[in-house]
Amino acid sequence: MMGLRYVYAVCRPFKAPLQAQLRGVAGDPPRLLVHHGLVAVVSHVPERDFAEGPLHAHIADQDWLGETTRAHQGVIDALTVVTTPLPLRLATVFRDDSGVRTMLEARDADFRRTLDRLEGRVEWGVKVYAEAGPPDGDAPAQTAASRLHGTLSAYAEESRLHAPQNAALSGAAGRNVLNAAYLVPRTDSEEFVELVDRTKHESPGTRVELTGPWAAYSFAGDKP
Repeated sequence: MMGLRYVYAVCRPFKAPLQAQLRGVAGDPPRLLVHHGLVAVVSHVPERDFAEGPLHAHIADQDWLGETTRAHQGVIDALTVVTTPLPLRLATVFRDDSGVRTMLEARDADFRRTLDRLEGRVEWGVKVYAEAGPPDGDAPAQTAASRLHGTLSAYAEESRLHAPQNAALSGAAGRNVLNAAYLVPRTDSEEFVELVDRTKHESPGTRVELTGPWAAYSFAGDKP
């Protein structure tokens, strides 16, 4: 099949099969490209949509972007069930398999170091929203959110603070006062979820939202 190579993630070789019905971006099933002990998870995408010019135009199309993002995330989610993937940016595309192999060789040391750090670990996301009210009334909520972040950070191996989400874009009720990610061993995930559930009740006037487990997007780079 002709087309460009879309790369979802890099990981170590693994034995468990991916879902037989799994389809990636543009409907093509993902496959494994093995190179010197690393695996790039790739699929074919049409050049008419993913060459530099058309891709730049498509990124501005919210419907197209949403569909592509969902397909990309579907492959990452499937990988997270069977291995520890290192996700690459949305729409990472190469001309052919040779281009993918060249990328793997150029970033070999970084990939191996990061995969070693993330092995057996997943990302959990926690957002705290202050109940609707004037901004000046958010100080107690911010204090509660900071306290929760401190508790969760002490439990997690690593944590990252992201910029608060814009309510107009996210559609979530309330003001986002904490948007954080936590790197947790997969085997400790149940305890982490229980910790969030216990401590969220100590933050009156706020709503705590837990998501995951995800591939470790927020921790894919080196430590800050």
